[in-house]
Amino acid sequence: MRGLTHRAVDQTAGLPEGSTSNLFRTRNSLLEGIVERFTERERALFEQVATSDLPVTPEDLGRTLARCAIDSTQRTRSVTLARYALLLEGALTPSLQRRLADAGAAVNAWATQWLRVVGSRHPDRDWNILANYATGLALHELAHPTEVFDPTKRIIELIKIIVEAP
Repeated sequence: MRGLTHRAVDQTAGLPEGSTSNLFRTRNSLLEGIVERFTERERALFEQVATSDLPVTPEDLGRTLARCAIDSTQRTRSVTLARYALLLEGALTPSLQRRLADAGAAVNAWATQWLRVVGSRHPDRDWNILANYATGLALHELAHPTEVFDPTKRIIELIKIIVEAP
């Protein structure tokens, strides 16, 4: 994050110097713009990995989320690392923290529909548990890579537990 400057963005994007600062006057507005674009990109990446149909069983949902976790540590590894960097920056920048929370709330609203379909009686609560678990698995895999990363069984078991919980 230290290297993120208007000038660096201009250079990386091959834009004339000053282009980025014309659109994002402050570093904070640049970060907020990145969060907005990042949220759009992550959802598109997620939809590429997810099946075109809404999962209807805990196993369907588990396989979909496992594919996303695997993809986030392999093909889209750099995007996942950028997400974690933004989250850490949000811990230090209150306005960015609010923007990240808003983006997360939009994702949560969209994702809880899956838990409703597979039978969760508490989809908001259950999505928080499931999302934090899957995110933790991916973070652990990024920090300590294994030869074969496949969290499918673990994610399916967790979904079954939370869906059956009172």
